[in-house]
Amino acid sequence: MSKVTRAAKRILVGRAVRSDRLAHTLLPKRIALPIFASDALSSVAYAPQEIFIVLSVAGLAAYGYAPWIAITVALVMVVVVWSYRQNVHAYPSGGGDYEVATKNLGQRAGLLVGSALLVDYILTVAVSTAAGVANIGSAIDVVGDHHVLFSVLIIVIISAANLRGIRESGAAFAIPTYAFILAVFAMVITGLVRWISGSQMRAESADFDIVATHSLSGLALIFLLARAFSSGSAALTGVEAISNGVPAFKKPKSKNAATTLALMGGMAVTMLLGIVALALITKVRITEDPSLLIGAPEGYRPKTMIAQIAQSVFSGFPVAFYIVSFTTGFILILASNTAFNGFPVLGSILAQDRFLPRQLHTRGDRLAFSNGIVFLGAVAIFLVIIFKADVTALIQLYIVGVFISFTTSQGGMIKHWNRLLARTKDPAERRRYHRARLVSGTGFVLTGAVLIIVLITKFLSGAWITIVAIAGIYALMVAIRKHYDRVALEIAADEDDLVLPSRIHAIVLVSKLHLPTMRALSYARATRPDTLEAVTVNVDPADTAALAREWEDRELPVPLKVIDSPFREITKPVLDYVRRVRKDAPRDVVAVFLPEYVVGHWWEQILHNQSALRLKGRLLFTPGVMVTSVPWQMSNLEAIEERLQAKSERQLPLYGRRLGVDSSDDEQFGLDR
Repeated sequence: MSKVTRAAKRILVGRAVRSDRLAHTLLPKRIALPIFASDALSSVAYAPQEIFIVLSVAGLAAYGYAPWIAITVALVMVVVVWSYRQNVHAYPSGGGDYEVATKNLGQRAGLLVGSALLVDYILTVAVSTAAGVANIGSAIDVVGDHHVLFSVLIIVIISAANLRGIRESGAAFAIPTYAFILAVFAMVITGLVRWISGSQMRAESADFDIVATHSLSGLALIFLLARAFSSGSAALTGVEAISNGVPAFKKPKSKNAATTLALMGGMAVTMLLGIVALALITKVRITEDPSLLIGAPEGYRPKTMIAQIAQSVFSGFPVAFYIVSFTTGFILILASNTAFNGFPVLGSILAQDRFLPRQLHTRGDRLAFSNGIVFLGAVAIFLVIIFKADVTALIQLYIVGVFISFTTSQGGMIKHWNRLLARTKDPAERRRYHRARLVSGTGFVLTGAVLIIVLITKFLSGAWITIVAIAGIYALMVAIRKHYDRVALEIAADEDDLVLPSRIHAIVLVSKLHLPTMRALSYARATRPDTLEAVTVNVDPADTAALAREWEDRELPVPLKVIDSPFREITKPVLDYVRRVRKDAPRDVVAVFLPEYVVGHWWEQILHNQSALRLKGRLLFTPGVMVTSVPWQMSNLEAIEERLQAKSERQLPLYGRRLGVDSSDDEQFGLDR
């Protein structure tokens, strides 16, 4: 890595951290809350809006169902949070739903959960960022007009922040998260107090009417309410993040994680119900298509629901409106940070189990799983661009994955408690396990019901894309595991396999007779092979004849073989020759020595034709062939140039050609990397 690259990496990521400093990156509860709870807390900023958007299809009268839908969502959230508090105590290793499903329901269930969570994390970044930009765009027009560009820039910034390490990103994001919590609670409390005192609060859209696109009753109305409920269930996304991040907490890990989970659940439920109540009090009118708002001026671009509520609640104090809009935008943007902490950890666990590439298990300079962070950011940016940062379009893909993991995890926990009950005789312990099983069973029924509703109501709206993605990732992980298993089986050490080759046939590839070639010849002779020969490809007859004459003049003790190449190729004639040697003596090992010089600066690399690299890559896939690189470092090229300047103009070109450093020559193989 060049100095320029190292400096850029130092600026972007920071100084490398020693592995033994990993314990110092663990999080106290006050930092863990904004890191792992920002997703769940931020969901209440757009989940209520999605409920009202779905209900608007049936006109204003349907808004009367909103509080009942919100209460139902809140009840499901309470049960899920309660159940996950049990999960973090039972499985504190950080595998979360994947570990619960794998250990209790088998590998297939674990892979299903892992696939669903990976998709959900990616969508969390895309949805949260798009929603955050939409809220900020309600206050700043330029952001709203270029929401895709700002969404992409924000994902890049958050990715860079996470590459610096989990603790650093958490400290940076703590203030906006707590500011959002305070702003929303202040808005809810102020709004309810003003409502109780009889003050008038009207949203900017309160005087509009809504065109009912469908007249619904009977089964159609039930379907509409189910769809509104499924959209509102987006408020539950992020609840599972803490169970996946238990190892990041300070000790006692499980206790701190459970406490943080309870705090998150309590705040999320309160904010959800408060926002829905204020939306009805302030008479917010919101639809997916602004043209359906009767009475709205031409070109009207509605603010988000929470922005309209803040504008009406703080009508005499506009600064508070901007505070709510900006903190909401920031928390939605920072909600993606939950995914940036959950996705790399889950990817690392899956990689450790050989279901994903091993690179995802590697920690970067800042002890973060850098490869997972970069991959997550890249895919999220792709989704934002494809769906044009449209929250309503993206949310149709959302929550399918998280409720698959919710339901499967609760099913696994039921089996976990059954197993403990089967081997426990203590009455107090059995009562505790029975209560825990009841909670997990309730969670299984509720989340399973939500999953069915989501699949029915959102399948054609985009949920099918998520299902296809989950199935694709599942199949990919199965294929990766099979590959790693085959590799492990093939390279497993066996005493019977320790058989020495019959003979070693060594080949030194040359194009010129210079110092790199002489070093390769000397090294090959030192290995004492049974057969040693030098091979050159006849691309230019004049050059080949000159090489042969010089070879004879020097009386080198290694025979030189010339391979014809009518089409001026280098790689194919060499491969064909090596294969002929292997065919003539199948039990022999062919050792190919590649002399190559290594330039001193990265920018000099483009001046060389990379023939050795190409040839090496092809030889590595040839059975029975060993490839050895014999490098000649050019780090002291400046010193050579100083010596050359002391010689005459007549001697300079000759000496340069003898050394083989004239980059105008057509290098064949064994010269450059």
